[in-house]
Amino acid sequence: MLGIHDFPMFLVASVMLAVLPGPDTLYVLGRTISHGRRAGLWSLAGIGTGCLVHIGASALGLSALIAASPFAFELVKSAGALYLAWLGVQLLREAWTRPAGAAAAGNGTRPDEGADLRRLFRQGIVTNVLNPKVGLFFISFLPQFIDPARSSVAGFVALGLTFVVVGLLWILLLMHTTDLAARQWRGRDTVNRALKGGTGALFVGLAAKLALDR
Repeated sequence: MLGIHDFPMFLVASVMLAVLPGPDTLYVLGRTISHGRRAGLWSLAGIGTGCLVHIGASALGLSALIAASPFAFELVKSAGALYLAWLGVQLLREAWTRPAGAAAAGNGTRPDEGADLRRLFRQGIVTNVLNPKVGLFFISFLPQFIDPARSSVAGFVALGLTFVVVGLLWILLLMHTTDLAARQWRGRDTVNRALKGGTGALFVGLAAKLALDR
C-alpha cells in the first residue's frame, strides 16, 4: 500500500530511534523543567510542526537540495546553532536578573514570567526547522521502507507522519514524568533560577553540538 514495505520493521526502528535522546527531546524537557508542563506541551507542538515542515520539504526534494549543497547545509545549520545559543543566553540572563519572587507556577507558566506559550510554540518550530539534520534523516531513512518501483509522495508522507507521532508520544511521556519530578522543586525562587540557568546551559550546549557536528 502506497509503496510501503516492511512497515512492522519500520515501527520497531522508529521506536528504537525515538528513545534515543536527541536535541528535540532535550529542548522540550528543558522547557518543561524550567517553565512547567504547559510550556513543554507548546514547545512539543512547535517541534511537531517543524517536523511537518521537514516532511513536506523532503517530499518536495528541498531537503535533498540542501544536503547536496555544503554551503546551504552549513548556512542553515549555523543559523540553527546561533538561534539555540541565543535562547540559551536569554535564559541564563533571566536566571541572573529575574527579581526575587518571580517563580514559576508548579503546574505551568504565567504570562508575567515571560513564558508566553505562543512564543514557545514559535521557538519550537524554529529550532527544529533550522536543524538540517532532521531533513537529512528523513531523506535517508524513510526511502529504505518504500519500494522504488511503486514509490509515491503519499507513502513518504505517511511514513514521515508515523515516525513523528511515535517520537512525539515518547517525548510526551518523558515530559510528563519530568514535570512530576520537578514540580516539587519548581516555585522556589532559588531553585527556579537554577532550573533556568541549567536549561540555558543545556541550550548553549545543544547549539555547540549542532555547530560542531559534521
